[in-house]
Amino acid sequence: MESKRGWLKQSFGKRLNAIHSWNAWILVLLTVTGIVLSIGAIRGDLGAFRVTLKQLHIYLGVASALLMVLYAPMIRKHWRQIRARRNQRANLVFVLALLIGWAASGVILWQFRHMPPGLNNAALLVHDLLTWVGVPYAVYHAISRSRWLKRQQRLEQAAASRPPAAASVAAADIAPVASEDATAGRTAAQAVIAALKESPITRASFLRLVAGVLLVIAVGPAFYRWIKGAFDTGGSSTAEYVANDGNRMLPPPAPLPDSAAVVGGGAKGNFRIYTVTEIPTFSSDTWKFAISGLVDKPNAWNWEQFLQMKRTVQVSDFHCVTGWSVYQCTWEGIPLKQLLAAAGVQASAKFVKFYSGDKVYTDALSLSQANGDDILVAVLMDGKPIPQQLGGPVRLIVPQMYAYKSVKWLQGIELIEKEHMGYWEVRGYDNDAWVGKSNA
Repeated sequence: MESKRGWLKQSFGKRLNAIHSWNAWILVLLTVTGIVLSIGAIRGDLGAFRVTLKQLHIYLGVASALLMVLYAPMIRKHWRQIRARRNQRANLVFVLALLIGWAASGVILWQFRHMPPGLNNAALLVHDLLTWVGVPYAVYHAISRSRWLKRQQRLEQAAASRPPAAASVAAADIAPVASEDATAGRTAAQAVIAALKESPITRASFLRLVAGVLLVIAVGPAFYRWIKGAFDTGGSSTAEYVANDGNRMLPPPAPLPDSAAVVGGGAKGNFRIYTVTEIPTFSSDTWKFAISGLVDKPNAWNWEQFLQMKRTVQVSDFHCVTGWSVYQCTWEGIPLKQLLAAAGVQASAKFVKFYSGDKVYTDALSLSQANGDDILVAVLMDGKPIPQQLGGPVRLIVPQMYAYKSVKWLQGIELIEKEHMGYWEVRGYDNDAWVGKSNA
């Protein structure tokens, strides 16, 4: 209660400055944590710390929202104070729109397990877009409003308004009356000097312009690439993955009619590439696939043998635990329960462990989960071989669970008796990754 009274006793200006300062520091921390969380290449290096960092990012977002609540009763008075300053009013509207947009989209992403996937995708797009726009703007705002630049501006204003030197005044008092030509020349010269003094390109404004141009040059190309991919609904990103595929798997799998027709619409979505290792490259000359462990008929296949197994086609959505989804992907492959039945699962087997060809990533399902009708060992996506960046030549697809269960570059299946905690599970993710229920 005392702290509340102390806050209310402070002058309006001090409270406003305090909120501004707190918000600036929170924005810095949100930016740093958000950038670190968004870098797919270091997800594995962060390990369990990534889960902690994600929670910190959420708490910082809540703190930013609380600052807006503190500011809300002050908006009317603040708006009246700056009624004659158009630039400050425009800045206030823009910043409030940014903060409200960040907060609203952040809450949806925070609670994405309880939200429709379509809303999550939209919230992620808005959150990213506001970050691309808001962070550079905040940097520019911090530079343009820095104390050093304000001091430069005050010095320039003082110099522009300085009265004529005393010596000049005295000389004018004792000088004889000038001729009309001299008077006209002096008036013209004074007009030129006055115009120069009133030039909008002062040193301070020039430095602001330079800071803005440098930010555009630094951020512009990356922002263009992001916005092109984010708003491209033609599936060009997937096409690029296929065109730049480093795998050399011959012969390529021939798609079934349903797969070739692409009965789904996965190619219209955009995948985000996350990996905990370097993306591996495979060749059909050396590639092998095996099933072993607690089975009656362990087996190993080369590429040509693997392609001879009976395949099926299914259309399903793909959900990432970070909040984005790709809808109606057409997958073609071997049902996992078909592989397990052919291998002859022994009574002592309780879990199915999956090995990635990167030789690092593993995950597991219970035997009952693994026998789901829609779990697929996929070799084609939307009628084309799965590119290496999306987990090809073979990847697991578990549609009803978040994608960290859909092991990329799948090459090995082992039936085991004891529960196995996968790569992300030992780093804080849920072992049961059901969409809408996982706490990862």
